[in-house]
Amino acid sequence: MSDEELPEVPVICSACDTRTRVPFEDVEDAVARHNEGLHDGEEIAEVDPNVLDQLADFVAEDMGLLDE
Repeated sequence: MSDEELPEVPVICSACDTRTRVPFEDVEDAVARHNEGLHDGEEIAEVDPNVLDQLADFVAEDMGLLDE
């Protein structure tokens, strides 16, 4: 998968009441920059937890962890 095919990841900040989409390769830096600049480094902005849950389910399924 090329960089052009990588999805944008939803990032939310409950303190700012914002939601944005960030290119996959920039997520870590974007979240850290937001938290440093607006929240004194406190980890408030994050990747949407629903997306992380879905990703965890896909990985677990792919690894056969959900097989009975």
